[in-house]
This record gives sequence, C-alpha cells and structure tokens, in this order.
Amino acid sequence: MGTGTSAAGGFASRLLALRTRAGLSQEGLAHAAGISVRALADLERGRSKGPQRRTVRALAKALKLDRAAAGELEESASLGRPRPRPEAATATRPALVLPRDIGDFTARGPALDRLHALARNAEPGHPPVAVIAGQPGLGKTAFAVHVAHRLAPDFPDGQFVVDLRGMDPEPTTARDALASLLRALGVAESGIPSGTDDRAALYRAEVRERRLLLVLDNAASESQVRPLLPGTGRSMTIVTSRHALAGLESVHRTALGLLRREEGVELLTRIIGPERVRHEAQAVRDLVDLCGYLPLAVRIAGQRLAVRPMERVAKLVTQLARAERRLDTLQAGSLRIRAAFTMSYQHLAHPARILFRRASLAAGPDFSPETAALLADLPVTQAARYAEELTDAGLLQPDPDAERYRFHDLLRLFATEQLAAEDSPEVCEAARDRTARWVLRRATAAALRFDADRHLDPPVGDPDPDHAPADREEARAWLEAERAEWLAALQRSRTAGRHQQVIDAAEAMHWFSDLNQHWDLWAEVFACSTESARALGSRRDEAVHLNYLAWAHNICRHDHPAALASAERALTAAREVADALQETWALAYAAGALHKLGRTSEGIERLQEAAALVGTLTSPQGRLAELSVLNGLGQYLRVSGRVQEALVVHRRSEAVCRDGIPGQPAELIAMYHAAALQEVGKDLSALHRWTEAEAPLRQALAHFETAQMPAWSEPARLDLGIVLRRLARYDEARETLVAVGNALALLKSPRQSEVAAELDELDRTITGE
Repeated sequence: MGTGTSAAGGFASRLLALRTRAGLSQEGLAHAAGISVRALADLERGRSKGPQRRTVRALAKALKLDRAAAGELEESASLGRPRPRPEAATATRPALVLPRDIGDFTARGPALDRLHALARNAEPGHPPVAVIAGQPGLGKTAFAVHVAHRLAPDFPDGQFVVDLRGMDPEPTTARDALASLLRALGVAESGIPSGTDDRAALYRAEVRERRLLLVLDNAASESQVRPLLPGTGRSMTIVTSRHALAGLESVHRTALGLLRREEGVELLTRIIGPERVRHEAQAVRDLVDLCGYLPLAVRIAGQRLAVRPMERVAKLVTQLARAERRLDTLQAGSLRIRAAFTMSYQHLAHPARILFRRASLAAGPDFSPETAALLADLPVTQAARYAEELTDAGLLQPDPDAERYRFHDLLRLFATEQLAAEDSPEVCEAARDRTARWVLRRATAAALRFDADRHLDPPVGDPDPDHAPADREEARAWLEAERAEWLAALQRSRTAGRHQQVIDAAEAMHWFSDLNQHWDLWAEVFACSTESARALGSRRDEAVHLNYLAWAHNICRHDHPAALASAERALTAAREVADALQETWALAYAAGALHKLGRTSEGIERLQEAAALVGTLTSPQGRLAELSVLNGLGQYLRVSGRVQEALVVHRRSEAVCRDGIPGQPAELIAMYHAAALQEVGKDLSALHRWTEAEAPLRQALAHFETAQMPAWSEPARLDLGIVLRRLARYDEARETLVAVGNALALLKSPRQSEVAAELDELDRTITGE
C-alpha cells in the first residue's frame, strides 16, 4: 500500500511541477490533453493512482515534453499501476464458459426468432455473424447469453464467451482473445503462434470443421473483432457492443429497442411476483415509465423491490419522480444505471464529451447539429461528426427522417449531471445566451418569408445567410422543427431585456402564425412580446401585440375570456395613440370572443362599429382588416339567423378580393378570397341551396390545401362533407368526413364533435332509421 501511495505521489508532484513550468492552468492542460478538469485535479492530488499509458501520452504531448521527459513521466505513472497477473494464471480462468441464463428474461421475441432463423439457414461457406449494438442498459449481454443458451443444441462442439472489455481503458487485444480461444479449443500453449495473423489463421483452421457458438461480448472496435471471425464452416458468432461497428461487412444486425410498457410490467412481474403487481398495478406502470423503458433500469428497480418485500412500489415511484435523485435511486447492489452510462462517457473524446453534456441544455425534446454546435461552441461540421459518434456509442438517438438527435430520458439526466460537474454556471449561461441570440435571429429571418409585404426580401439579419432557409418551404420546415428552441430564445431574450428583438421576432411570426393556428404556443409568443412592448413604453406596439394575443387566445387556445380581456386592453391602448387600424382589430377580436361566450348580438355590434371605422382607412392594411371584419360580421349574422344579410356581406368581401388591393401580393388576396368563398358556401348551405354551395367550398378547400394550411383546409373539408351528405352523395360524404375526423383531432379543433354527428346522421339516412 505504501509503495502505491508514494508512486502516485511521485507522479502527482511531477505532473504538477511540469504544468507549472509550462505556465498552464488546470483547465488549459485538461483541454489540450482531452481529459476533464476533475480527472486532472485528481491526478495532481494523487487520488488517481497509475493513470493509463494513453492518458500519460496525451499529457506529455500537451506539455510538449521531449522523449526523455515523457519517458520519466510514464515511468512514474507505471509505479502506481497494479501488476498484471501471470499469463499462466489467466489461462486457467474459466473465462470462456457460457454464463448462466437469466430465468426471468423477458420480451425480445422477434429478435430471438430472427437469430434462430439465421443459425438454421447458415451456409458452410458463410459462417453467420450477428451484431447486437445499442445504448447502455438495453440488455445486450443478457440477450446474447440468452440466445446462446437457446441455440446451444444446434452447436454441439461448444459455446464460448469472450469478454473483449471494450469499456476498459485498455480493451482485450485480438491477439490475447485468440490465445484464449485456442487454449479452449485444446491447442497446447507451445502450439500457439506469437503473431495475431498467425493465431487468427490457426483459429480459423481449428473451427472450420466444428459447430461452435461464439459470443464476443463488449467489443470495442471492428479491428478487435475481425480476427476472431471464422472464415468458413458452420460456427456462429454473436458480437455485442455499445458501438455500432458499422465497418463490419456482411453481418446480421439486431437492433434492440426500449421495452414496451407492457413488457416492462411483465419483467417486473417476473422479478417481484404477480401479487405485488396486481396490488399496485398503476404504480408498477408508473415505475416502468420513470425507468424510460430501459431494461437495465427496470431490472434495477425490480431487484431493489425484490430485496425489500415490505416496501410499496408507490414509494419507489415517489423517489424516482424526483429527477435530481433518479440516477441515485436506480441502483441495487452492484447494479447501477449511472455506472453503465459513465463507462461510455469516459471513452469519449474531449469535444464529444462537451457536446454530450451541453446538448442537455437544448430546449426541445430533440435538437439539430446547429443547436449542438452553438451550445458546445464548435463548428457545425465538427458538431455533426461528434453527434454521429455519440449515436454510434448509443448515447444519442437519431431521428429516423431528419438530421436531429434526442436523449433517452435517463441519459439526459446523466448529461445534466456531467454538465453540473464539469461546466461552471457561467459557461452554461454563456452557452444558452449564445444559442438564444443566434436562434432568435434565424427565427425572425425565417418567419419573414411569410410576411405579406417582405416575403421576397433576402434573409437580412440571419446569422448565417449562406445557409439560411432558401424559400418558404425550407423556412417552414426550420420553424416547425425548432419551435421549442426559438420559443425558449424569445423568452430568454425578454428576461435579458432585449425587448426590441422580442418585438421584432413576434411581429415577423404574425403571418406564419396564421398558417399554424393549432399551435397553442402562440399565446406564449405574443404574451412575451406584449410584455416587451410594455417594458419599452410603446403603447402602439402594446396595442398591436395585445391584438395578436387576443387572436391566439381565441383561435389557438379557445380561451375566450382571456381573449376578450386582451382585446379590451388593446382597444384602450389603440385609442390612446389614435391608431384606427389597431382599434379595428381590437373590436374584431373582442367580437370573436363575445360570440364564443354566447354573446353574439354584442359581437355583431362590435363588428358593425369596426366596419364603420375601417371604412375610413385607405391603406392596404386597412383594406385587409376590412375583409376580416366583413367575414366575421357575416358569420355572426348567419349564426343569428340573418342568413340572407350574411350572404350579402360575404359577397361584398368576395367582390373586394376579385378587384384586388393595390400593393398587396396576389397570393395573399387569394387566401382572403378563399376564406370569403368558404363563408359564401356556408351561407348557401344555411339557405339549403346545397348544389350552389358545393363549388365555392371546393374552391376554398383547394386553395387552403395548396397553401398547406391545415387549420383552414380541414374545417372547409368538413363543410364540404356536410353538403355532400345533403346532396345524397353518400360515398363521397363518408370518405370526406372520415378523412377530416382525425385531422381535426390533431388540430384540437372544437368542430370535432360535428364529424361524429354528421356520420351518425349519414348512417341513419342510409339505413332509413
């Protein structure tokens, strides 16, 4: 013990002296060597005894030591390392014996069946190789051992397991693994060649005529595995690894996913017994949810409960519900979920570690390489490369369709822990702020693609114009994918006092919000911009954004009391600054809320007041507001039974659209025209002029579909389905109504109930009931 301690102390003092002489801080040397600051501090204090050779080499390189000095540093480190056991001792270890199977093994049926088929259908010239890779905790080793036991009768010449120690600082070499295999096959020690290639050739010759099942567990790399694969014969090899081993050719890949909830419940049932599960069925389901459906986490929870038979499942659920304690709680004896993650994390290169932990700061459930690059302060190309490395290591989950990544819930908690341990609060705040500034600028430029007046402008203000969304489709895709990120950026900017940026971003979002009325986040967006306008003391901006907020409460959240309150506040602000346009919008939004609150006659009065006011405006914006007012006024007249008046109002709106509005793009007027046509179709339906109603509704639907406006197209489709039923075109009506049902549910539309009612009426009509 004394020798080891003094050796560690000798290395520690030598390292500290070398760093001081080089004029480097701990953080500077750690960064240059690719190790954590904590690890370096432990080395300098003598807490870490005998660092591995590659760590010492990295430190020597970072310190720019010559060969002699590097050798002395390595010698002092070697004194603290445990002495290796003699080869003869390792040769006698029963390391290749197949471990016992797990009696409560659960699920994985399809994967088992595929490997059974692979073994049965193997051709002598192509010994099958199955690779089982994935994130820590999926149960890869347990699955491989279970498969080996199931397939053992098909491989009468033996089943061997070699732990390649891929997570160790120095994994088992192919040369050493081959020596172990050759001994297990009966080759005398004197007959084992010294070189890796010669050992591999002898191994392949030995297994050529045998039927062996080989499990290569915990592989580190393709180069470690390749020499261990048989060349011919009917043997089968199963490889497990936390890495994808994408470079291995002609192999069968088995992707183990997370458990389904019912599979997790089944596993817990086998561990703790059916009686406890029946007694606390909901708590057991909640427990599986909190384990993130990760097999290792579920097993740890089950083992913990198994040794505490009097403890309620609900108690463990309560403990796991506290995110800050979840990883601490998920341990049972030597089984620790954090340890499984730590091994993978410690094998990452320094920049990959930074990206892994900083990505936990992303606002949404997933993130892009651009967001990861901003948080980690890396070039995007490097961030993308490290994200792929993290994916191959099982630490990130890739999106199947887009270049985006997400954490498993437990891995996100682990990444957050590493962030707290290795990055200061100042570094984290700088990362968040850097990301927020960039994202908000990109979001503002992208949203302006939908602005009626500025949609053709170049992406002025975008932080990376060369890679900015090139058109509306790309802008839409970016805004949809990054909505959690830009919403967080907006809120952070408001908190930081960057109020004009907040107002500019929300203003840019105005037209885009109309295309995505089913997003309830718009209320947060415009509440944020309203607060910023108030902070700047701009009553006009406050009126504008209070109107946007009233719209969001009315249309997106269906919170009509809140909409009315916002509209009334907007009306007060608009009148204070004598802004007739904003006064018009405030009256219109208040009318919408009043109508939904059952006060339609009051709503009509507000809209009539708005119509009179907007008639005094000559600006293009005034004409657009007039179209909205007319469409709303006609709606409420129709609902009040004044259908003929409603049709006159909507025909007037239609005529304004046909004449056009100077200075406004044709596509914008076409959208208003489509809205007017939909209202005309509904008026004609209310007058039972079903044949006349079909054409304007089809025109409106076609426009909304072309413009990709589901919040508009689906209600129009419902209106068309109603008309088709009344025209006795039952097959078309059913097809249309069924199609619209699911779509309205996704949009959270209050008109969902109409679909069921129409389908019921259709069934009664057909059956004659």
